[in-house]
Parts: sequence; C-alpha cells; structure tokens
Amino acid sequence: MKNTHETATETDTAHLMAGAHITFDELATELSAIELRLRQLARAAEVPATPVELADVIDSLRSTASSVRENGERMGLLARIVDGEVPLVTTFPTGDPWGVAARASDRQDFGGPAIVPTVWQLLKLAQDAKRPGVGETTTYPEAMDGIGIGWESKAASGRRRRERDTAVAVEVLRLPCEKCEAADGEQCKTKTGWAADRAHVGRQRQAEANVDERLGYLGDNPVAVPEAR
Repeated sequence: MKNTHETATETDTAHLMAGAHITFDELATELSAIELRLRQLARAAEVPATPVELADVIDSLRSTASSVRENGERMGLLARIVDGEVPLVTTFPTGDPWGVAARASDRQDFGGPAIVPTVWQLLKLAQDAKRPGVGETTTYPEAMDGIGIGWESKAASGRRRRERDTAVAVEVLRLPCEKCEAADGEQCKTKTGWAADRAHVGRQRQAEANVDERLGYLGDNPVAVPEAR
C-alpha cells in the first residue's frame, strides 16, 4: 500500500545526508545499518522477556532484512556506476540510446526516450558491458553530461502532485460557489439540495488556480522544482 500521509518525522531527512541531496553511497550505508538492526531484533526476539512464540515475526524480520540488504547492495553498485567506475553499453538491447544521446530520438518502447535511466536499466547496461565483444562502452558521467538541472524523480513528482491535490481540496471549501451558493466550509449542492462530493467546475477551477499560483505550478505541471538537480 502506498503511503499518502506523510508525517513531520518522515520528512525530516537532513540527518541522512551530508549535502542537499542523498547520494547512492549514503543510501547504501543507511540500508546496511537498517539491515543489521533488523537482524539484531530478530536475534533478540528469539528469547523475549515474556514467553510468547515469535517464530513468524522473526522470520518476517529476517526476510525484510534480506530485502533491505539487496537494495543496499544495489545502491552500492549504483554509487560506483554514477561515479564512472563501471563501464556501460551505449544502447539498450533494442538499439535505443539513453542519456544525452536519447534526447533527439523517437523511442516508442517504454513510453519514450530513456533520457534518465531507471535503476534496472542501469544495471542491465552494466551487465551487458561485461559481455565479450560488446564494442563501444561509456560511463554514466559521460552519457549524462548536461542532464539533471530541474529533474526530479517520478516518486517526488507523484508526491508533489498528491500534495497539490490535497491543497486544492482544502482550498475548494474556502471559496464560495457561484453556481450553488455554497458558502465557506460547505460542499457544493445539487439543485435539490443534496451535498455533492465533487465541486462545481467554476469553484474547482478557481481553487486549482489559487493553489497552483502558491505552489508555482502551471496547470498540472510544476514551473519550478524546489531543490531539484
């Protein structure tokens, strides 16, 4: 299940990174610490202070630790990739380019040019570079030179869109509705007086415009991406 309600504690991430943005090396280290903590908890849970069989809980903790370890190892490899230590093939198996080379391409697979590759795409590019007779290779810094300004991940843009939608829902109730004369704090009503879950178009449009102006959006699209790189 996706988390749609962030807490203040969840957004406090400054202690996880030395700079403005977390690095893959920092991610790998933090995940390693979490894995160790989970395994320690599993071991401690073998002999709890009160006699209760926790076998299922212990198995779950160890299983989660294994998943965390896999992600940590993946982040460690990505740290080497983005630092340019790992050679990468210049195209995907389909022949499609990535990075700067994909900017002018008309790529149909996967929804368009892979200018910013995914984790799995990078790992595949690194794996293919190990094959005999692979030919030309590149590095992440070379292939991505000039890309990054104003970019944000799908997770970040999705979170910001949810934040926008929440703000619009609040703003709607602050505005009077010219269509049904719903007042501040009231939902829109049908002609017969029934409360509606959806606001009238004019009220909704004005709420969106107010929120977008505050957040720096142009319609559904962000004009400025705070702290993006």
